[in-house]
Amino acid sequence: MKYNPNEIEAKWQKYWNENQTFKAKNDSDKPKYYILDMFPYPSGAGLHVGHPLGYIASDIYARFKRHQGFNVLHPQGYDSFGLPAEQYAIQTGQHPAITTETNINRYREQLDKIGFSFDWSREVRTSTPEYYKHTQWIFIQLFNSWYNKVTDKAESICTLIDIFSKEGNVNVQAVCDDNIAVFTADQWNAFSGDEQEKILLQYRLTYLAETEVNWCPALGTVLANDEIINGVSERGGHPVIRKKMTQWSMRISAYAERLLQGLDAIDWSESIKESQRNWIGKSVGASVTFKLKEAEETIEVFTTRPDTIFGVTFMTLAPEHDLVSKITTPEQKEAVDDYVLATAKRSERERMADVKTISGVFTGAYAEHPFTKEPIPVWIGDYVLAGYGTGAVMAVPCGDERDYAFANFFKGKEGMPEIKNIFNQDISEAAYGEKSGFELVNSDFLNGLDYKEGTKKVIEQLEAIAAGKAKVNYRLRDAVFSRQRYWGEPFPVYYVNGLPKMIDAKHLPIALPEVEKYLPTEDGQPPLGNASVWAWDTVNNKVVDNALINNETIFPLELNTMPGWAGSSWYWLRYMDADNEADFASQEALNYWESVDLYIGGSEHATGHLLYARFWNKFLKDRGYIKAEEPFKKLINQGMILGTSAFVYRIDGTNTFVSKGKIGEYKVQPIHADVSLVNNSSELDVDGFKAWRPDFANAEFILEDSGKYIVGHEVEKMSKSKFNVVNPDEISEEYGADTLRLYEMFLGPLEQAKPWNTAGITGVSGFLKKLWRLYADDNGVIVTDEEPTKDMYKSLHKTIKKVTEDIENFSFNTSVSQFMICVNELSQQKCHHEAILEPLAILVSPYAPHIAEELWTLLGNEGSISDVAFPKFEASYLVESSKEYPVSFNGKMRFKIELPLDLTAEQIQEIIMNDERTIAQLDGKEPKKIIIVPGKIINIAGF
Repeated sequence: MKYNPNEIEAKWQKYWNENQTFKAKNDSDKPKYYILDMFPYPSGAGLHVGHPLGYIASDIYARFKRHQGFNVLHPQGYDSFGLPAEQYAIQTGQHPAITTETNINRYREQLDKIGFSFDWSREVRTSTPEYYKHTQWIFIQLFNSWYNKVTDKAESICTLIDIFSKEGNVNVQAVCDDNIAVFTADQWNAFSGDEQEKILLQYRLTYLAETEVNWCPALGTVLANDEIINGVSERGGHPVIRKKMTQWSMRISAYAERLLQGLDAIDWSESIKESQRNWIGKSVGASVTFKLKEAEETIEVFTTRPDTIFGVTFMTLAPEHDLVSKITTPEQKEAVDDYVLATAKRSERERMADVKTISGVFTGAYAEHPFTKEPIPVWIGDYVLAGYGTGAVMAVPCGDERDYAFANFFKGKEGMPEIKNIFNQDISEAAYGEKSGFELVNSDFLNGLDYKEGTKKVIEQLEAIAAGKAKVNYRLRDAVFSRQRYWGEPFPVYYVNGLPKMIDAKHLPIALPEVEKYLPTEDGQPPLGNASVWAWDTVNNKVVDNALINNETIFPLELNTMPGWAGSSWYWLRYMDADNEADFASQEALNYWESVDLYIGGSEHATGHLLYARFWNKFLKDRGYIKAEEPFKKLINQGMILGTSAFVYRIDGTNTFVSKGKIGEYKVQPIHADVSLVNNSSELDVDGFKAWRPDFANAEFILEDSGKYIVGHEVEKMSKSKFNVVNPDEISEEYGADTLRLYEMFLGPLEQAKPWNTAGITGVSGFLKKLWRLYADDNGVIVTDEEPTKDMYKSLHKTIKKVTEDIENFSFNTSVSQFMICVNELSQQKCHHEAILEPLAILVSPYAPHIAEELWTLLGNEGSISDVAFPKFEASYLVESSKEYPVSFNGKMRFKIELPLDLTAEQIQEIIMNDERTIAQLDGKEPKKIIIVPGKIINIAGF
């Protein structure tokens, strides 16, 4: 009876599927445990061996918790809306739904082969109407809510309307747009319906506003910051510019402080928490108002150092700031316009990171210092961002690196006599003194004060002259929620007189219409502008032909779609009750599962996804739909499995490739080669390489003296573009899925990056074969019911202790090492004892479930091993009752003897001196010294 992994794994995968072994219940006497993976986007490339790493870790823990008696929810699904499927549709004309379905089927096939204990009965796909009807419903709830600063939570917009009708808005403390006009109750009640709606839009948690966005003309859509790399789109590498567009936005900024404080209550790594803190970016300081000379407008700035106000030598506005076009003088207009256009081509990340090439343009306008009344030149500079703070800074070059760089760039420049002397002032650190305040003109009230006292004093003085006040600022900005794409959730919104109206929830979902083209329309509208049936009939409550629009009963629908993060901002809640048609989940299921106990995923989601998910979760709690404040109690970011890339070396300007050892004086260009063309000795299959790509068909090669072409190697990210991808299907086919699972854990600590090396997998495969031979040989099962030896128990319980601690600490790599040690010891002990091998099979089960199930059956058990109680560690088996002493004569060890540990030195001496081997060594002589340390040494000397 030989170990046949392919046969065994297929058998048990079929068994689990047919018996729904891992289906969780929404009511159980067992304690609940919810384990979640960040669900995948199903790309056409399928999985490589790096993708399952986190899934294997979560699966080990899920299986372990089942063994411990928990009702475990471990679901899986697909984040199936997204730009890649849409781009493929544009290129091929194939509907995104078709390619997405194909990709999902491929993923499911691969995931099943690895033997995960997912509850597939709860599978979700964010692109199905059955799912996104609830995403649309949540959007409607956000639209119908406002954030009350007094209660510190979101409330129904109806409560705000009630306040307006009775009191007006003078006493309302809300997170809302800036510069809202004050009105009385009488004025509110006299407003038309449209006027009231416009005001409410300034308070709603999701609202329409003109916003600076990352616009990619080639893709025809807005991109999030994390979809842009080095100023171009991550998808396709297309240029991205900044432009203003009317977009849906969400007031995540309302939750900034709660998102910040909530980090203290969750078990996440400090590095992830710090990433979130930095993204939220809380700053305490002051808002300062500068009047413009010869203009009615004012410039508001936020500063964390109001005590430096007497060091202000100029002001800088973001090029996109609304005031720029209003205050720029005719003489400076051309220069300003050119600079604004150039800035639009740079991403915010570039502008934030760049401190060496800071530049700007003078607007020609001057502001007035609130205390000294001196003129302050107003510039624009791309190091200031419109969306951070107020989009304006009061520049103190002696104290800020960017202000200093900006000032230094223009210091002494010709052609600007009116400001040259200002920049020629002393801009050194000396102007700060000890950075405790300024002793400059009109700053006497700061003399002798430290930073905190100076800040407090300046704010008091600003408030006294109505030029500023204390303020807390956050870097976190409201999230743009519109995308000019087809393959996304449609908004449940139609427009009456240009104002948005929500479709009643009972008519959801509003499904994506069919379109012939997935590109924006010729007049620049989003792809849904190509739909001919995309209007809302308010009488019959259905989508109808655009030709029927009369703006009386039939109105145009929203043409934008929601961003990719819409569906992923609440999906863990849907898993709790995935078949519920009426609600996103029943109250019973939500109360039972409450929140995710363990969340595992990549660190690339450290900010965006996790912040949005926490925001939506807090909002739903505010409105009473769920109980938990935080969605994910514990978060673990698995490290990346790196690929070992192969490189060939082409001589510049030729199609000749030089073997690594022959490069010498050649000037060569390294080129990635497909790792499948390279063997374990780094030898390239030259014929295969020539057949791999047409441009290499006529390639020539300079080989090593051995006649081989040797490639170079480099460890880097595993990627299809680097041709270093290893397919898990091939590993499972050759070695078995259990080997793949164990090997991925064996590579190193879960949270660290580690390189893949297929050559090392044979050792793990050999271990499983050795484990099998404890239970069966070629003739069948060899397990006995004999009583194990104490050494066998010791090996088992050492392993129980180590593996239990390792799983609880997510140290899976050291568990695999312990399994190997245990199996080696049991093999040496010739252990085929059921009392040892039955608990060993359970111990192995979370890691290598297929072989564990088969071994469980070989032992005569029925059903699955998955719910059997995990073995308990018994410390008594590790307590040593005896000691094997080395017995030395004149310092040389001659034999060993096993003695009980509770013997005294006198008792040990009596036994040793009467031992025949001692008598033979002494040969009738009397030793002068006998040294005995119980539990350690025995030495007989001086004869």
